[in-house]
Amino acid sequence: MVTDTLTDVFQEHRPMLHGVAYRMLGRAADAEDVVQDAWLRWTATDREDVREPRAYLVRITTRLALDRLRQAQARRESYIGPWLPEPVLTDYGPAVPDTAEQAMLADSVSLAVLVVLESLSPLERAVFVLREAFGFPFAETATALERSEAAVRQLAGRARRHVDEGRPRYDVDPAERRDLTERFLAASAGGDLAELLALLAPDVRLVGDSGGKSKAPLRIIDSADKVGRFLLAVAAGAESLFEFRFAEVNGAPALLALVDGKPDTVFQIEVRDGRIQCVYIVRNPDKLHAVAPS
Repeated sequence: MVTDTLTDVFQEHRPMLHGVAYRMLGRAADAEDVVQDAWLRWTATDREDVREPRAYLVRITTRLALDRLRQAQARRESYIGPWLPEPVLTDYGPAVPDTAEQAMLADSVSLAVLVVLESLSPLERAVFVLREAFGFPFAETATALERSEAAVRQLAGRARRHVDEGRPRYDVDPAERRDLTERFLAASAGGDLAELLALLAPDVRLVGDSGGKSKAPLRIIDSADKVGRFLLAVAAGAESLFEFRFAEVNGAPALLALVDGKPDTVFQIEVRDGRIQCVYIVRNPDKLHAVAPS
């Protein structure tokens, strides 16, 4: 019975714990490892010492994620090419019925925001995730991080300013982004440079992540002409190789390119004023497990 109670309590909070760990680390596999470690800590804990299971579980998950994040940042210094977060499917469906809450969760897990979070210190990132994504009070966040509430407020202020400076400052209707993604695919596959240039903002950027394990640009490509010509070059002959599917990835429409039913590439765009501002391409095979079709 005690084991059942331990399991039930942990499973109740597991989605939130995974959400915290993923936003901290940007890797679904690493987040799952952290949650599993948190489970082991939970089962070894004397329940008489735990008055608030949710707060306790968030505390140990955050600390485990912080330790792993510090190790990951050291490894990323030697990463080949640009680094992007591991994409995840995020069709919340009825699990998150409130529209405002769904929008908040989608925004905090977007590729654009996760990329900005990479530039924060580990503690700033932890504070931002707990405060902005999950609405934890300052006092509870301070307890989780073993910092004073005043220090946490300072960290939160710095993190918020930095994220506001780096994140897109515009809202895009999902239907508009889906439409632009479809037109983007059609223009690329059809070799229509004029149409592609009409879709791309003049200062568009293309960021590809392969980790050196598949073909992708090792540097960020800037300008509509360079991005357009690159896309047409890689699209030539690709239509017969890939099967394309649309999916909700990190809170927004994305294009999955499958080979023999397995994910090969994730394409996602950022949109501003009706034009494509950034193209994200994830091709590192180690980062595609979480978008595999079920």
